[in-house]
Amino acid sequence: MNTNQQDKGQQIILQVDRSSAARLGVSQALIDATLNNAFGQRQVSVIYNPLNQYHVIMEVAPEYSQSPDTLKNIYVSVPPGIEFPSGGQVPLSAFASYGLTNTPLSVNHQGQFPAGTLSFNLKPGASLSTATRVIAETMRDLGVPASIHGSFQGTAKAFKESLNNQPWLILAALASIYIVLGVLYESYVHPLTILSTLPSAGVGAILALLVCQTDFSIIAMIGVILLIGIVKKNAIMMIDFALNAERTLGMSPDEAIFTACLMRFRPIMMTTFAALLAALPLALGTGYGAELRRPLGIAIVGGLLFSQILTLYTTPVIYLYMDRFQSWCRRTFRRNALKSLSNRVDPL
Repeated sequence: MNTNQQDKGQQIILQVDRSSAARLGVSQALIDATLNNAFGQRQVSVIYNPLNQYHVIMEVAPEYSQSPDTLKNIYVSVPPGIEFPSGGQVPLSAFASYGLTNTPLSVNHQGQFPAGTLSFNLKPGASLSTATRVIAETMRDLGVPASIHGSFQGTAKAFKESLNNQPWLILAALASIYIVLGVLYESYVHPLTILSTLPSAGVGAILALLVCQTDFSIIAMIGVILLIGIVKKNAIMMIDFALNAERTLGMSPDEAIFTACLMRFRPIMMTTFAALLAALPLALGTGYGAELRRPLGIAIVGGLLFSQILTLYTTPVIYLYMDRFQSWCRRTFRRNALKSLSNRVDPL
């Protein structure tokens, strides 16, 4: 870990004994004015000539301003008072002391506020999510004052923002898929049948990452998002055929989905293995940059294998249950509509 806080500079801290200064008739304003005259480059006059003008600056000679010992030779002019009826000069060392302390060589800012940056690297086997959680817990345990605010920058900030946005992005993707499939199949329930294949893909991707001892990184999340588009094609192939068989051939739902499973088994297996074999080089690859590609390949391969085993059996079952649910909803709606209509008609 390193930081950009360069605090090895030196500064002089002048500590004024206010009670002693008040006894001598020296005010804080008088001390400030004396130090400004000596070190502040105060303009006291202007010299004019026919062609130019020159500002007269009052300060101590440069050779006397490079050492803290110069403060021993600074005198404060005291106005007439109890201690000095006719006025006089009091050495600064009579009521003040000085010392050397460290000070920042430069002050970095983030926006309008001074800021310091602590940079860190991850040790082998550690994930960025674990590091950010440990840092947040350490900030709470230290009891940092309310005036100090800590935030992540760079890669850690992008990681935190991506985690905050991922649920909404996935929800938006699922909503878009549901709307498109609902318009395509003219149904409210069968898009849910297709979307029911997605949890198995996510579970398969996570199990594969656990088996391979790979962190669930942003690249692995991209693989899970890709699975949303790859895995649902299995259910689309079966349900598209089953709905067409019901509507055009007059098959029952049981017969239609059974026929769809038989007819679509070969194209489903061909497309699944094509996608799986295409992701194997990513999952098994080595060499430069392999640590970035492997989570993507492992997530895709694991999700495809696990979902392929389950969806061939679960999709027909969910299709039948959703069809019965849709039929029940239609019957209930018609029954309520008939009751409402009969209540509006007056008896003869």
